[in-house]
Amino acid sequence: MPLTPISEEVAKTSLKNIQLIATDMDGTLTKNGKFTTHLFLTLEKLAAAKIQVLVITGRSAGWVQAIKNYLPIVGAIAENGSLFYPIHSEAPEFLTSISNIALHRQNLAEIFQYLKSKFPQIEPSVDNQFRLTDWTFDIQDLSLSELTKMAEICQIKGYGFTYSTVQCHIKPLEQNKATGLCQVLSKYFPDLTTEKIITVGDSPNDESLFEESKFPLSVGVANVIEYTNKLNHQPVYVTSKKEVEGFCELAELLLSIHS
Repeated sequence: MPLTPISEEVAKTSLKNIQLIATDMDGTLTKNGKFTTHLFLTLEKLAAAKIQVLVITGRSAGWVQAIKNYLPIVGAIAENGSLFYPIHSEAPEFLTSISNIALHRQNLAEIFQYLKSKFPQIEPSVDNQFRLTDWTFDIQDLSLSELTKMAEICQIKGYGFTYSTVQCHIKPLEQNKATGLCQVLSKYFPDLTTEKIITVGDSPNDESLFEESKFPLSVGVANVIEYTNKLNHQPVYVTSKKEVEGFCELAELLLSIHS
């Protein structure tokens, strides 16, 4: 099914009540892996217009603790829905229940080593040492069949698997962005109904954010089109521009109806 292009008409009719944007980071808020001046200016405009931004990323706990301090956002969720960093606290709130982090990471390391025995080219990501709940390795040039096989192996061993434009994640089965986001919304934003929230992403690890039964309003930046035939849940709308320019395209439409 073709995605509906985001437009001024769509914004005026369907997005007029938006108060919070829950957005992925890499490939959605970045351009070629970097933040841009355009992003910073757009986030400042959104804050001034009282449109809150919550980042939800696959990046590590260590990286996300910094991000929530430096960007004008209302908090950030790390490791695909496992930890929430609210702006008023330096300590993360665990969204996935793990009784023994050290043992958990040992189990993840063992699964990674098993995957490496089957796929010798994979290497841990540079931020893996800053993680608590998942284990990551660089996606490199892995094929869809290889990624599918990895997911099957993890499933057999009782763990989940997902991937983005930059990394593959071995994770707890129940851990995903939608589950983590729903917990955060319930506790920290209880007054926000679904017509006031829009989710934004670009790759397979954002798929749960596109589940319409949970989030009726979702947007994929244009680079999501590369993955649409691999997603069981697709975004309702798509921007005409890729990466951060697509996010800014959406933001400008929201700002135009809030002015």
